Amino acid sequence: MEIKEHLLVSARQLPSPNLSERPEGEEISLLVIHNISLPPGEFGGRFIDDLFCNCLDYSAHPFFEGLKELRVSSHLLIDRSGGLTQYVPFNFRAYHAGESLFDGRDQCNDFSIGIELEGCDDRPFTDQQYEVLAKTTLILMEAYPGITPARIIGHSDIAPGRKTDPGPCFDWSRYRSML
Repeated sequence: MEIKEHLLVSARQLPSPNLSERPEGEEISLLVIHNISLPPGEFGGRFIDDLFCNCLDYSAHPFFEGLKELRVSSHLLIDRSGGLTQYVPFNFRAYHAGESLFDGRDQCNDFSIGIELEGCDDRPFTDQQYEVLAKTTLILMEAYPGITPARIIGHSDIAPGRKTDPGPCFDWSRYRSML
């Protein structure tokens, strides 16, 4: 596993249009862990890819109606089997954090990398996801030294009251012990 030109070489590349330049001189210094499933609680299929690439068929499920106005993305997705997809190069800003605050700074998308785990708040994540997440985290920490163990957090940590992911089933102790 390696990063070349801000892309994780081993990941499937599926470019999202939902990105922008980071502010000039901004150092990548935060890693945000998320969870996502579409429809909620269902895994597999292409709905996450479609959401991040603005081609979701909103008629495919009643839940999708509420997503019509969203233009969101993440840098990476780790699916239930450990498969990796990259939507946004790391040197660009992905739209994963939304309204957020960390260490006195808002606009966390400006200085963070977002990793989505295919999952939900009320189900455990897979062994494969933890393995790939840990390996990916170590590679990111090497490539972007501003990401330290203290600067790896959940979406709920930067958007409390608004977000709950990666949720109570995410085993932070297990993950951190793998680093």
